[in-house]
Amino acid sequence: MVQPKSQRIIFLMFCILPTLLLFAVFTIYPLFSGLYYSFFEWSGSASDKEFVGLSHYIQLMNDPIIPRTIIHDYFLVVTKVIGIMILATFFAVALTQLRIKEAPFYRVVFFFPNIMSVVVIGILWAFIYNPNLGFVNAGLEAIGLGQYTQPWLGSERWALPSLVLPSVWAGIGLFMLMLMGGILNVPKSLYEVAKIDGATEWQQFWKVTVPLIWPQIKNSILYIIITTLNGSFIIVQVMTQGGPNNATHVMGSYLYQQAFKQYNFGYAATIGVMILIISLITVMIMQFFLRKEKIQY
Repeated sequence: MVQPKSQRIIFLMFCILPTLLLFAVFTIYPLFSGLYYSFFEWSGSASDKEFVGLSHYIQLMNDPIIPRTIIHDYFLVVTKVIGIMILATFFAVALTQLRIKEAPFYRVVFFFPNIMSVVVIGILWAFIYNPNLGFVNAGLEAIGLGQYTQPWLGSERWALPSLVLPSVWAGIGLFMLMLMGGILNVPKSLYEVAKIDGATEWQQFWKVTVPLIWPQIKNSILYIIITTLNGSFIIVQVMTQGGPNNATHVMGSYLYQQAFKQYNFGYAATIGVMILIISLITVMIMQFFLRKEKIQY
Protein backbone atom coordinates (compact mmCIF):
# COMPACT_ATOMS: atom_id res chain seq x y z
CA MET A 1 0.00 0.00 0.00
CA VAL A 2 1.37 3.40 -0.97
CA GLN A 3 1.83 5.71 2.04
CA PRO A 4 0.51 9.32 1.98
CA LYS A 5 4.09 10.68 2.19
CA SER A 6 5.15 8.60 -0.79
CA GLN A 7 2.08 9.81 -2.67
CA ARG A 8 3.10 13.43 -2.06
CA ILE A 9 6.63 12.74 -3.28
CA ILE A 10 5.31 11.04 -6.43
CA PHE A 11 2.91 13.95 -7.02
CA LEU A 12 5.70 16.52 -6.60
CA MET A 13 8.00 14.60 -8.93
CA PHE A 14 5.21 14.42 -11.49
CA CYS A 15 4.75 18.19 -11.25
CA ILE A 16 8.42 19.22 -11.49
CA LEU A 17 9.53 16.56 -14.01
CA PRO A 18 8.39 18.55 -17.11
CA THR A 19 10.24 21.61 -15.83
CA LEU A 20 13.40 19.61 -15.18
CA LEU A 21 13.19 18.06 -18.65
CA LEU A 22 12.78 21.46 -20.33
CA PHE A 23 15.65 22.89 -18.25
CA ALA A 24 17.88 19.96 -19.24
CA VAL A 25 17.00 20.20 -22.94
CA PHE A 26 17.16 23.99 -23.36
CA THR A 27 19.83 24.93 -20.78
CA ILE A 28 22.05 22.05 -19.63
CA TYR A 29 22.41 20.37 -23.03
CA PRO A 30 23.32 23.58 -24.98
CA LEU A 31 25.75 24.51 -22.19
CA PHE A 32 27.72 21.30 -22.38
CA SER A 33 27.44 21.04 -26.18
CA GLY A 34 28.97 24.52 -26.49
CA LEU A 35 31.83 23.47 -24.25
CA TYR A 36 32.26 20.27 -26.30
CA TYR A 37 32.34 22.03 -29.68
CA SER A 38 34.87 24.58 -28.41
CA PHE A 39 37.50 21.85 -28.66
CA PHE A 40 36.79 21.19 -32.35
CA GLU A 41 37.42 22.90 -35.66
CA TRP A 42 33.93 22.76 -37.10
CA SER A 43 32.23 24.59 -39.95
CA GLY A 44 28.71 23.69 -38.83
CA SER A 45 28.19 20.36 -40.59
CA ALA A 46 28.49 17.20 -38.53
CA SER A 47 30.92 15.41 -40.87
CA ASP A 48 34.00 17.59 -40.71
CA LYS A 49 34.76 18.06 -37.00
CA GLU A 50 38.46 18.00 -36.14
CA PHE A 51 39.66 17.87 -32.54
CA VAL A 52 42.02 20.82 -31.91
CA GLY A 53 42.28 20.77 -28.12
CA LEU A 54 42.85 24.18 -26.54
CA SER A 55 43.88 25.94 -29.77
CA HIS A 56 40.63 27.96 -29.89
CA TYR A 57 41.23 29.18 -26.35
CA ILE A 58 44.80 30.19 -27.33
CA GLN A 59 43.34 31.97 -30.38
CA LEU A 60 40.84 33.70 -28.09
CA MET A 61 43.65 35.04 -25.89
CA ASN A 62 45.46 36.47 -28.94
CA ASP A 63 42.44 37.82 -30.83
CA PRO A 64 42.75 41.65 -30.89
CA ILE A 65 38.98 42.10 -31.33
CA ILE A 66 38.05 40.24 -28.13
CA PRO A 67 39.27 42.95 -25.67
CA ARG A 68 37.32 45.56 -27.67
CA THR A 69 34.14 43.49 -27.53
CA ILE A 70 34.48 43.10 -23.74
CA ILE A 71 35.02 46.87 -23.31
CA HIS A 72 31.99 47.58 -25.51
CA ASP A 73 29.84 45.17 -23.50
CA TYR A 74 30.81 46.78 -20.20
CA PHE A 75 30.27 50.26 -21.67
CA LEU A 76 26.70 49.23 -22.50
CA VAL A 77 26.26 47.60 -19.08
CA VAL A 78 27.38 50.69 -17.15
CA THR A 79 25.45 53.21 -19.26
CA LYS A 80 22.29 51.07 -19.29
CA VAL A 81 22.36 50.48 -15.52
CA ILE A 82 22.85 54.20 -14.82
CA GLY A 83 20.36 55.42 -17.43
CA ILE A 84 17.60 52.90 -16.78
CA MET A 85 17.81 52.97 -12.97
CA ILE A 86 17.82 56.77 -12.72
CA LEU A 87 14.90 57.24 -15.13
CA ALA A 88 12.91 54.20 -13.93
CA THR A 89 13.26 55.29 -10.29
CA PHE A 90 12.30 58.89 -11.12
CA PHE A 91 9.17 57.87 -13.04
CA ALA A 92 8.23 55.21 -10.44
CA VAL A 93 8.37 57.75 -7.61
CA ALA A 94 6.55 60.40 -9.66
CA LEU A 95 3.71 58.06 -10.69
CA THR A 96 3.19 56.66 -7.19
CA GLN A 97 3.67 59.68 -4.92
CA LEU A 98 2.68 62.76 -6.92
CA ARG A 99 -0.97 61.71 -7.43
CA ILE A 100 -0.89 62.28 -11.17
CA LYS A 101 -4.36 61.64 -12.63
CA GLU A 102 -2.94 60.38 -15.90
CA ALA A 103 -0.63 57.87 -14.14
CA PRO A 104 -2.29 54.74 -15.70
CA PHE A 105 -1.83 56.26 -19.18
CA TYR A 106 1.85 57.05 -18.54
CA ARG A 107 2.42 53.51 -17.23
CA VAL A 108 1.18 52.14 -20.56
CA VAL A 109 3.27 54.65 -22.53
CA PHE A 110 6.48 53.82 -20.67
CA PHE A 111 5.87 50.06 -20.83
CA PHE A 112 4.95 50.05 -24.54
CA PRO A 113 8.56 49.57 -25.82
CA ASN A 114 8.77 46.36 -23.75
CA ILE A 115 6.12 44.69 -25.88
CA MET A 116 7.97 45.59 -29.08
CA SER A 117 10.49 43.26 -30.70
CA VAL A 118 14.11 44.30 -30.25
CA VAL A 119 14.45 44.00 -34.02
CA VAL A 120 11.64 46.52 -34.55
CA ILE A 121 13.21 48.86 -31.97
CA GLY A 122 16.55 48.61 -33.77
CA ILE A 123 15.03 49.38 -37.18
CA LEU A 124 13.06 52.30 -35.72
CA TRP A 125 16.13 53.89 -34.11
CA ALA A 126 18.30 53.23 -37.16
CA PHE A 127 15.80 55.38 -39.07
CA ILE A 128 15.88 58.05 -36.33
CA TYR A 129 19.70 58.18 -36.58
CA ASN A 130 19.67 58.22 -40.39
CA PRO A 131 21.93 61.17 -41.35
CA ASN A 132 19.67 62.26 -44.22
CA LEU A 133 16.13 61.33 -43.15
CA GLY A 134 16.39 60.87 -39.38
CA PHE A 135 14.95 63.09 -36.65
CA VAL A 136 18.23 63.59 -34.75
CA ASN A 137 20.10 65.54 -37.40
CA ALA A 138 16.92 67.31 -38.48
CA GLY A 139 16.27 68.37 -34.87
CA LEU A 140 19.83 69.66 -34.42
CA GLU A 141 19.56 71.70 -37.60
CA ALA A 142 16.14 73.04 -36.57
CA ILE A 143 17.52 74.50 -33.32
CA GLY A 144 20.62 75.95 -34.96
CA LEU A 145 23.08 73.21 -34.00
CA GLY A 146 23.66 71.93 -37.51
CA GLN A 147 27.42 71.83 -36.96
CA TYR A 148 26.90 68.91 -34.58
CA THR A 149 25.08 66.66 -37.07
CA GLN A 150 26.76 63.28 -37.51
CA PRO A 151 26.47 60.06 -39.49
CA TRP A 152 25.71 58.61 -36.04
CA LEU A 153 25.79 54.89 -36.82
CA GLY A 154 28.55 55.31 -39.42
CA SER A 155 30.94 57.09 -37.08
CA GLU A 156 33.53 55.04 -35.16
CA ARG A 157 33.31 57.59 -32.34
CA TRP A 158 29.54 57.89 -32.05
CA ALA A 159 28.18 54.51 -33.18
CA LEU A 160 28.51 52.76 -29.80
CA PRO A 161 27.13 55.67 -27.69
CA SER A 162 24.24 55.88 -30.17
CA LEU A 163 23.18 52.36 -29.16
CA VAL A 164 22.68 53.40 -25.54
CA LEU A 165 19.59 55.55 -26.08
CA PRO A 166 17.40 52.88 -27.73
CA SER A 167 18.58 50.30 -25.17
CA VAL A 168 17.64 52.58 -22.25
CA TRP A 169 14.35 53.62 -23.88
CA ALA A 170 13.37 49.98 -24.37
CA GLY A 171 14.11 49.03 -20.75
CA ILE A 172 12.62 51.82 -18.63
CA GLY A 173 9.02 50.56 -18.50
CA LEU A 174 9.70 47.09 -17.10
CA PHE A 175 11.96 48.28 -14.29
CA MET A 176 9.68 51.24 -13.54
CA LEU A 177 6.84 48.78 -12.86
CA MET A 178 9.12 46.62 -10.68
CA LEU A 179 10.10 49.65 -8.58
CA MET A 180 6.50 50.89 -8.43
CA GLY A 181 5.48 47.57 -6.92
CA GLY A 182 8.05 48.04 -4.16
CA ILE A 183 7.15 51.69 -3.51
CA LEU A 184 3.41 50.93 -3.23
CA ASN A 185 4.19 48.38 -0.50
CA VAL A 186 6.00 50.94 1.67
CA PRO A 187 3.65 51.79 4.61
CA LYS A 188 2.42 55.39 4.36
CA SER A 189 2.77 55.70 8.13
CA LEU A 190 6.57 55.71 7.70
CA TYR A 191 6.36 58.81 5.49
CA GLU A 192 4.02 60.49 7.98
CA VAL A 193 6.48 59.80 10.84
CA ALA A 194 9.35 61.11 8.70
CA LYS A 195 7.39 64.33 7.96
CA ILE A 196 6.70 64.82 11.67
CA ASP A 197 10.45 64.46 12.31
CA GLY A 198 11.08 67.21 9.78
CA ALA A 199 12.47 65.10 6.92
CA THR A 200 12.40 66.72 3.48
CA GLU A 201 11.05 64.94 0.40
CA TRP A 202 14.63 64.12 -0.64
CA GLN A 203 15.47 62.72 2.82
CA GLN A 204 12.29 60.63 2.80
CA PHE A 205 13.35 59.17 -0.55
CA TRP A 206 16.87 58.23 0.64
CA LYS A 207 16.01 57.20 4.22
CA VAL A 208 12.66 55.48 3.69
CA THR A 209 11.97 54.62 0.05
CA VAL A 210 15.39 53.43 -1.15
CA PRO A 211 16.15 51.11 1.81
CA LEU A 212 12.72 49.48 1.63
CA ILE A 213 12.79 48.89 -2.13
CA TRP A 214 16.46 47.82 -2.16
CA PRO A 215 15.59 44.19 -3.12
CA GLN A 216 13.81 45.48 -6.25
CA ILE A 217 16.71 47.83 -7.05
CA LYS A 218 19.28 45.05 -6.61
CA ASN A 219 17.31 42.56 -8.73
CA SER A 220 16.77 45.19 -11.44
CA ILE A 221 20.51 45.97 -11.65
CA LEU A 222 21.45 42.27 -11.83
CA TYR A 223 18.80 41.64 -14.49
CA ILE A 224 20.05 44.56 -16.61
CA ILE A 225 23.63 43.26 -16.37
CA ILE A 226 22.69 39.70 -17.36
CA THR A 227 20.43 40.72 -20.25
CA THR A 228 23.01 43.20 -21.57
CA LEU A 229 25.92 40.75 -21.54
CA ASN A 230 23.83 38.03 -23.15
CA GLY A 231 21.37 39.94 -25.33
CA SER A 232 22.84 43.24 -26.49
CA PHE A 233 24.08 41.61 -29.68
CA ILE A 234 20.54 41.74 -31.16
CA ILE A 235 20.35 45.53 -31.23
CA VAL A 236 23.99 45.69 -32.40
CA GLN A 237 23.28 43.22 -35.19
CA VAL A 238 20.19 45.12 -36.36
CA MET A 239 21.61 48.66 -36.16
CA THR A 240 25.34 48.39 -36.98
CA GLN A 241 26.29 44.70 -37.46
CA GLY A 242 29.37 45.42 -35.36
CA GLY A 243 30.64 48.23 -37.58
CA PRO A 244 32.03 50.56 -38.54
CA ASN A 245 35.45 48.89 -38.35
CA ASN A 246 34.40 46.72 -35.36
CA ALA A 247 33.58 49.87 -33.36
CA THR A 248 30.34 48.40 -31.96
CA HIS A 249 31.08 44.68 -31.81
CA VAL A 250 30.07 43.14 -28.50
CA MET A 251 30.89 39.57 -27.47
CA GLY A 252 27.55 38.25 -28.71
CA SER A 253 27.69 39.92 -32.12
CA TYR A 254 31.27 38.73 -32.62
CA LEU A 255 30.13 35.19 -31.76
CA TYR A 256 27.32 35.54 -34.31
CA GLN A 257 29.78 36.74 -36.96
CA GLN A 258 32.16 33.84 -36.35
CA ALA A 259 29.34 31.25 -36.40
CA PHE A 260 27.01 32.38 -39.16
CA LYS A 261 29.17 34.53 -41.43
CA GLN A 262 32.57 32.84 -41.21
CA TYR A 263 31.18 29.37 -40.37
CA ASN A 264 33.73 28.92 -37.59
CA PHE A 265 31.40 27.25 -35.10
CA GLY A 266 34.20 25.84 -32.96
CA TYR A 267 35.67 29.28 -32.27
CA ALA A 268 32.18 30.72 -31.82
CA ALA A 269 31.49 28.08 -29.16
CA THR A 270 34.70 29.15 -27.40
CA ILE A 271 33.46 32.77 -27.38
CA GLY A 272 30.18 31.48 -25.95
CA VAL A 273 32.06 29.79 -23.09
CA MET A 274 33.90 33.06 -22.46
CA ILE A 275 30.59 34.98 -22.33
CA LEU A 276 29.22 32.50 -19.79
CA ILE A 277 32.31 32.78 -17.55
CA ILE A 278 32.40 36.60 -17.74
CA SER A 279 28.66 36.83 -17.01
CA LEU A 280 28.93 34.54 -13.96
CA ILE A 281 31.95 36.41 -12.56
CA THR A 282 30.28 39.80 -13.13
CA VAL A 283 27.04 38.76 -11.42
CA MET A 284 28.92 37.26 -8.45
CA ILE A 285 30.96 40.45 -8.01
CA MET A 286 27.86 42.66 -8.26
CA GLN A 287 25.96 40.48 -5.77
CA PHE A 288 28.84 40.99 -3.34
CA PHE A 289 28.82 44.78 -3.72
CA LEU A 290 25.02 45.05 -3.72
CA ARG A 291 24.54 42.87 -0.65
CA LYS A 292 22.71 44.68 2.09
CA GLU A 293 20.92 43.54 5.20
CA LYS A 294 17.15 43.62 5.00
CA ILE A 295 15.77 46.67 6.76
CA GLN A 296 12.62 46.51 8.84
CA TYR A 297 11.07 49.54 10.49
